[in-house]
Amino acid sequence: MHDMQTHLEILLTEAEECALISRRHAADQSKKELFADLSSNLLGLATKVELAIEERQDRSNR
Repeated sequence: MHDMQTHLEILLTEAEECALISRRHAADQSKKELFADLSSNLLGLATKVELAIEERQDRSNR
């Protein structure tokens, strides 16, 4: 479980960094879109990891 939480935190950090690059540092529109898409994809993966953690916790509590 601890490993999944660690990976979740990494995904969320990477998503935030990509969002920041998209908003503030990307030089052209295509790079802004690329980093915005990466952020969105990473957030989607983070959501899946969160759900998996919750499912494991639910199974452990039974």
